[in-house]
Amino acid sequence: MGETQKRPFQLSFNSSLRVEFQGARVTSDGGLILVRELDERLGFGELIERHLTDGRGKNTQLPLTDLVRQSVYSRLAGYEDVNDAERLSQDPAFRLIGSEKVLERGAALTSRLQSFETELLTQAENLAGLAVLNRELAAKGETIASPRRVVLDMDSTEIPVYGRQEQGAYNGHFESTCYHPLLLFNGEGDCLVVKLRPGQAKLALIGLGLIS
Repeated sequence: MGETQKRPFQLSFNSSLRVEFQGARVTSDGGLILVRELDERLGFGELIERHLTDGRGKNTQLPLTDLVRQSVYSRLAGYEDVNDAERLSQDPAFRLIGSEKVLERGAALTSRLQSFETELLTQAENLAGLAVLNRELAAKGETIASPRRVVLDMDSTEIPVYGRQEQGAYNGHFESTCYHPLLLFNGEGDCLVVKLRPGQAKLALIGLGLIS
């Protein structure tokens, strides 16, 4: 990490991994390794297996948890879509955050990740499972701090759409054709629930403070 520590930082998800800086071997997404450690301690992998359904059959190259992690971690690293998956499949950081299969073969390529996101994750049971998974993950994070005050912030946002997308509509406030979803956040900024709404839905700006 650039500084000498009395005790090495132990990574739970891979105890043989050592975090250090070497100029000859660089990835711009090395910070994802620490996110992966948080993922391990919060039990993200177990939540994926509990709440998401994999209907691909037994002969699959990459487990469901690897595909979910690659999809999530790509967004965390600032890659908005799957166009960079081809390059990231061999990136050292993305290979380390997955299973042994990913470490040996590399992460999913663009076509595989795209079909996973648009076909498998969009199934009704998985959409419901993602909502439950998100709430349970946020709840696990909140138990670490054990707050006595719970703050909920409800707000809306603009998601521009192009072409004739179902329920996309012109919104005078944003001056664009968009979706106008409603989002609920906790006091730490974690998104707890998202409700997709058509573009002409009214604004919502509400702050709630609840004392336990």
